[in-house]
Amino acid sequence: MSEAPADLQRLYHRRFSQTAACRHRVWKVLAASFFSRWIAPDAAVLDLGCGYGEFINNIRAKEKLAMDLNPDAPKHLAREVRFFEQDCSGTWPLAEGTLDVVFTSNFFEHLPDKASLKRTLKQAFRCLKPGGKLIAMGPNIKYLPGRYWDFFDHHTPLTELSLGEALEVEGFLLEAVVPRFLPYTLVNALEIPLFLLRLYLKLPWLWRFKGRQFLVVGVKPG
Repeated sequence: MSEAPADLQRLYHRRFSQTAACRHRVWKVLAASFFSRWIAPDAAVLDLGCGYGEFINNIRAKEKLAMDLNPDAPKHLAREVRFFEQDCSGTWPLAEGTLDVVFTSNFFEHLPDKASLKRTLKQAFRCLKPGGKLIAMGPNIKYLPGRYWDFFDHHTPLTELSLGEALEVEGFLLEAVVPRFLPYTLVNALEIPLFLLRLYLKLPWLWRFKGRQFLVVGVKPG
């Protein structure tokens, strides 16, 4: 990432501290009601760009790992989560074929350029087991041409097609490519009732009206 760890610490405290409880509740639903379909209870899962741990703290998995440059991240992670404070485009401290899932949400756009993204995808591919999955969601520049840049640390614009192409170049097979999934952001947004979120997840036809984030799932060939 372009920002120094101390800058990330200040930036994310400003951005997320007021909505932390809401984000935790939302991700508890997302993890149990949607993303668990791709993650077995005995899986080894890495949350890439974990932030405050909303996903990794709530997903059911045997081995939980998280990576981020923000030095505040470990304070928010559950005790069972193993944390790596490092640049994700460098070599990951994991052996080849040790992960079942790499999950990332609203992170790739924070990388400084596509060369960093390419190096990150190479590491994910190396560390995943054959048949392992990379699950990525993030803001789709196609549907957010202006609002995409409202966050100071957004650097790399992506769509579901550009990310899908990058994954295929690195050797992944595409299992799911969804151009419109969740709304854009929870920052400065009204908290929605959780029963409406559960309903939204069950009705994909609604996504094309409200969805501004893509969802892409790539698989390492067996």
